[in-house]
Amino acid sequence: MMNQAEQLKSIGLKATGPRLKILNLFESSTQGHLSAEDVYRKLLAEHIDVGLATVYRVLTQFEQAGILMRHHFESGRAVYELNHGHHHDHLVCLDCGRVVEFFEPELETLQDRIAERHGFAIEDHALYLYAKCQKVNCEHRNLETEP
Repeated sequence: MMNQAEQLKSIGLKATGPRLKILNLFESSTQGHLSAEDVYRKLLAEHIDVGLATVYRVLTQFEQAGILMRHHFESGRAVYELNHGHHHDHLVCLDCGRVVEFFEPELETLQDRIAERHGFAIEDHALYLYAKCQKVNCEHRNLETEP
């Protein structure tokens, strides 16, 4: 298995400090979907001196290289996630912004049938379902409202 520096070199990017740090952040994050501002704040919290403009530049490079995928959820800002090479859809909570990834084969089949019925063949798609958590005491909502 390639290390991070080799992975970057294999796609034509130099293994600079900021690139390695940002790649490591995505690989070690439990959050999954991070905005440029999230990345910047996490780097600052680790006392890593990288400017916000550098973060945006690296995220764009990683997206163009296929390392990251960019999404635009209802928040109005782009978020990024590692591209693991498999398709999935997203449920987005309208209360706290939590994102749940899912893959449902029956839904994929239904989308293909609908497209075929209308004379289309799906090449690619992104499905975002915006919902409100039904848990009375949602632990994610509580985290978002604490000071």
